[in-house]
Amino acid sequence: MAEREQRGRGRGPRREREEAPEFADRLVAINRVSKTVKGGKRFGFAALVVVGDQKGRVGFGKGKAKEVPEAIRKATEQAKRQMMRVPLREGRTLHHDIEGRHGAGKVVMRTAPEGTGIIAGGPMRAVFEMLGVKDVVSKSLGSQNPYNMIRATLDGLKKQSSPRMVAQRRGKKVADILDKGDAPAPEAAEAADA
Repeated sequence: MAEREQRGRGRGPRREREEAPEFADRLVAINRVSKTVKGGKRFGFAALVVVGDQKGRVGFGKGKAKEVPEAIRKATEQAKRQMMRVPLREGRTLHHDIEGRHGAGKVVMRTAPEGTGIIAGGPMRAVFEMLGVKDVVSKSLGSQNPYNMIRATLDGLKKQSSPRMVAQRRGKKVADILDKGDAPAPEAAEAADA
């Protein structure tokens, strides 16, 4: 009897769902839609949420429900399932300039020096804050629809590659990749010595 109570009344071991408190979320947009029926109007809500750990992981989700809190909960769960990892330089900015597209939405994101802050509007700002980017300059061209802007931003972030990824792809060492841009050409070094 004691064993049975310990296991949760005979239904197997009890698994407690662990909620990840390290994720932060940002509500980007709520849309109220109405359906006209015989007795009047029925309202529904659609929520757009961005979730991230502020250390290089981010995702977005959308949820629909009759009540706002339920729509937000659904969107948050979907965002947590669709998270992706983005490599960041020094944990604060992008490695290189990128462009992202989705439908009519087009965004341009540029790396920025320390202290610049997040220069981005609306939905893009939410993505960068949840991602953990501290310095970035970005511009949205084209569609101002928040869904398209977020998808275009994530499309660009998927193209982001770190020196380690490039070195691995080319079968070289990270030092070889980084030294190419920093070191002067051999002819220029000899001319400087003379």
